Amino acid sequence: MNAHVAGLTSRDCETVSRTLGFIAANRFERPTLVVDADAVAAKYQALARGLGRARIHYAVKANPAPGILQRLVQEGSHFDAASRAEIEMCLAAGAAPHQITFGNTIKRPADIAFAHGAGITHFAADEREELDKLAEHAPGARVCLRLIVEASEADWPLSRKFGCTPEKALKLMGCARDRGLRVDGLSFHVGSQTREPRMWAGTLEQVAQVWRQAAAAGYELSLLNIGGGFPASYGTDMMPAEDYARDVMALVDTHFSDVPAVMAEPGRGLVAEAGAIAAEVLLVSRKHDEDLHRWVYLDIGMFSGLAETMDEAIRYRITTDRDHEATGPCILAGPSCDSADVLYERKPYQLPLGLKGGDRVVIHSCGAYTSTYASVGFNGFPPLDVLVI
Repeated sequence: MNAHVAGLTSRDCETVSRTLGFIAANRFERPTLVVDADAVAAKYQALARGLGRARIHYAVKANPAPGILQRLVQEGSHFDAASRAEIEMCLAAGAAPHQITFGNTIKRPADIAFAHGAGITHFAADEREELDKLAEHAPGARVCLRLIVEASEADWPLSRKFGCTPEKALKLMGCARDRGLRVDGLSFHVGSQTREPRMWAGTLEQVAQVWRQAAAAGYELSLLNIGGGFPASYGTDMMPAEDYARDVMALVDTHFSDVPAVMAEPGRGLVAEAGAIAAEVLLVSRKHDEDLHRWVYLDIGMFSGLAETMDEAIRYRITTDRDHEATGPCILAGPSCDSADVLYERKPYQLPLGLKGGDRVVIHSCGAYTSTYASVGFNGFPPLDVLVI
């Protein structure tokens, strides 16, 4: 199977050719995610050029494979960790404590104490109780307050679970100061898969208003954390990463001309396109002889790495060794005994009509949120294997 297959753009082909070559040259006993560390590094470098003065903190949750973290340490990346385990992974990969932020706003006191003891000084918060925990277990910590922002045009706005209102943020600044904490700045998340830079404008204006209010109240903020939202291609063309990041930074400069420091937390946009999953067809069936749609069952499903197919949110590109044959619609499903383990049904997937059990399939742009979403053994199926090449 070569890189020049149906459904791939020329840019996609350049990104995945090494991964596809490795998959084609090897056999796998079970579904395996193969990630090209060179492709991750290339995307990091492109984002770094576009972001300019903004410091990149890789969102570890997207894919914490040691080979990825080690390569990003070599590239000079910083890291956004959401848990003690992710902090430990970053330290084990060679990251220094000052390169790691504890960006989850919901933390165990013991984990705060661990991070503080390890030398991490930068934390996120959006509630008074969290500030109390930080003051007790990480005295003198630097804090970034996360804001709720109105829903953007992103594919998945992330505006409900985390963050506080502008009015509350100003009150929390006072609370933090009273507790001996240093409020460095503000953070937000524009939403996952924010496909075009222009979609950032409204959110940046919302945050800029809070920034100005804080300055008027006497708070000297120095850091703007623009979070994630950098998109990955799942079959449609996206702006090149460098151009996208440069346009986002132009908007940042428009709204925050005098902000001393900017940081960004790309996850999906940094690693998704660098990975592909080698999987296998287990069974092709029809529910009755006249059924127009085949059911194609793979050895990987929603519980073993493809959780983002829920509600058919992401339609991964899938290629096979039979892509030269005629295709027809099918319902695509995973191997588990859970009836919810159906990947694509509302809009049937087009796959070769000759597909049969034992045929290999390759699922593209799977470098993000696959291995981390895979269950530890639902129905006895093992977690997704990961190889970083």
